[in-house]
Parts: sequence; C-alpha cells; structure tokens
Amino acid sequence: MLPVALQRGNGECTSKSTLALQIGHNRSARGLQGVIFTRDDRAGEGKLSSRLGLVTEVVEADEGMDLYAYLVAQLTKGGRVDYVIVDEAQFLAPDQIDQLARVVDDLGMDVFAFGITTDFRTRLFPGSQRLIELADRIEQLQVEALCWCGARATHNARTIDGEMVVEGAQVVVGDVNRPMGEIGYEVLCRRHHRRRMTAASARTGALSPDVLPVSSA
Repeated sequence: MLPVALQRGNGECTSKSTLALQIGHNRSARGLQGVIFTRDDRAGEGKLSSRLGLVTEVVEADEGMDLYAYLVAQLTKGGRVDYVIVDEAQFLAPDQIDQLARVVDDLGMDVFAFGITTDFRTRLFPGSQRLIELADRIEQLQVEALCWCGARATHNARTIDGEMVVEGAQVVVGDVNRPMGEIGYEVLCRRHHRRRMTAASARTGALSPDVLPVSSA
C-alpha cells in the first residue's frame, strides 16, 4: 500500500516529520525493520528532524537516486526491509515516486510518504502531484498551523527580511526559525498569501498612518 499524508502548509505543532518518526518508532517496537528516506531536511543531509527536537539518521534520497534499486540491493545483501518511510516527498522527482509505487507492487512493502502539496507560489510540487496520481490512500494532516491573523494557514510563503517573495527556484531550503536577512518560510491563510502580507509586513502596516488606500473620489 502507498499511503500519502500531505499538508497544505508547514505545520508548526504536530508536523508531518513528527508523524513519520512516530510511525517508524511504532513499527520498530514491534520488531519490524524499515528504511527511511528524506531529501533536503532542514537538519542537513541524511537526517530527519521534527519541530519537537527529534532527529534521526536516515537515507538521503539524492537527485537521480533509484529508490527501488537501493532497496533491492539491501535485500540482495541479506538485509531486511519490512516498510519504507519517505519524508519531504514533495522534493522527489516524479520518476522516484514511480519507483516507490513499484516497491509496493513488486516488493510487497508498505510505503508511507509525507510531504506538502504546494510551493511558495501555490503551485503543486511535481513529486506531490505524482503522489496524488498514484497513491492508494491520501490523508490531509490535521495540524494546528495558523496564519499570523489567527486564521487556518493553508499556504506556504517564502520570505526574505520578512518580506514575501514570489519568484525564484522552486526548492530552496529554509526554515520558519531562520534569522532575519536569510531565506525563511511562513505559513499564511489564502487571503494574506494573495495580499503578500506576512507577520512582519503586518506589523509595519499597523505602524503606518495610512494603512488603507485613500482616494479623493
């Protein structure tokens, strides 16, 4: 089975990475052995981290890596693999998603994939799109991610110096906890994403004497 758990935004409380780690822990506690893949995790190469501070060593799914071939090689060497977990699945190439489906169909393993659906431009990641097309089951994670205004956050925003940007490469690794002046990410509701209004720009606007457009008409 290929279950997929997707988030619209980067959840700040119960994150997809935390759930991925929990699934791995539950299965290992039952004596099962698995392989965890990730790509471009904020903790660095070959690591899976959650916002709760948990970090574990995993396999970095580099660009061009054949995930199916990697697992077959492990089995050929006498290794045991009962399940596969993939975090940051949105960063995988569509053909790597096809390889995960082949792992399910040909090797009989369950693959649990976790990722976010859209980028900072509200466009589907190619990996997420292919997951939606192939998955046996899709679950939207119920996370308590809130926009600065208090509404439910559904969109990712890329920021520089607290200002939202809408151009640039689709994948640039950053974090909601990065210092000002560096690339970061913020979750927003659709209204404020459309208005390009981040928490920083909202504070600036609140200090301005003219926060609404004024017309002489």
